[in-house]
Amino acid sequence: MVWRLCEHMNRRLWFALFLAPLGVRAETVTVVLNTELGEIVLELFPQQAPKTAANFLRYLDAGSYNGGFFHRTVKPENQPENTVKIEVIQAGVNPEKRDELIAPVALERTSLTGQRHLDGTVSMARTAPDSARTEFFICIGNQPELDFGGRRNPDGQGFAAFGKVTRGMDVVRRIQQAPAEAQRLTPPVRILKASRRP
Repeated sequence: MVWRLCEHMNRRLWFALFLAPLGVRAETVTVVLNTELGEIVLELFPQQAPKTAANFLRYLDAGSYNGGFFHRTVKPENQPENTVKIEVIQAGVNPEKRDELIAPVALERTSLTGQRHLDGTVSMARTAPDSARTEFFICIGNQPELDFGGRRNPDGQGFAAFGKVTRGMDVVRRIQQAPAEAQRLTPPVRILKASRRP
């Protein structure tokens, strides 16, 4: 009980130190991704996942996602080596901005944030824990194997869910079904502009 209280206070401290100075309200932040295939509107959860939200917004506000791409589509039929199947699309920053990357963000596990990988959830891609930088993905359908304790990643730590799609899941599905070689979208789907909505 005391440990959970300390963790909750830690999240509130992160909000006060890193998100409040950016003009982020405690409740949610709305982000619009204008892509070549249409508009996707995201709602971020800075109170529940403050480190992850702050990291994403830092790159967003710097314009790093402008000219970035959705470059990966994961469907049941294109992951033959994985016994645990998932469905997501993945995006990253403009390649010209990759030399501006900062230190990775600490993994905010779903067991602590209370967020889950449901249909439309926005989450950070990673390899090892505490390695996420700019790559993010959007879930198509519920993906519980991406939560803490899930089997998709052998370490069982899951991924950091920090938002959800509130409009544009039709665009997400169009991106998922776009032409691809294995999991690589060919061509990738460009993010024309990524910005906050007041």
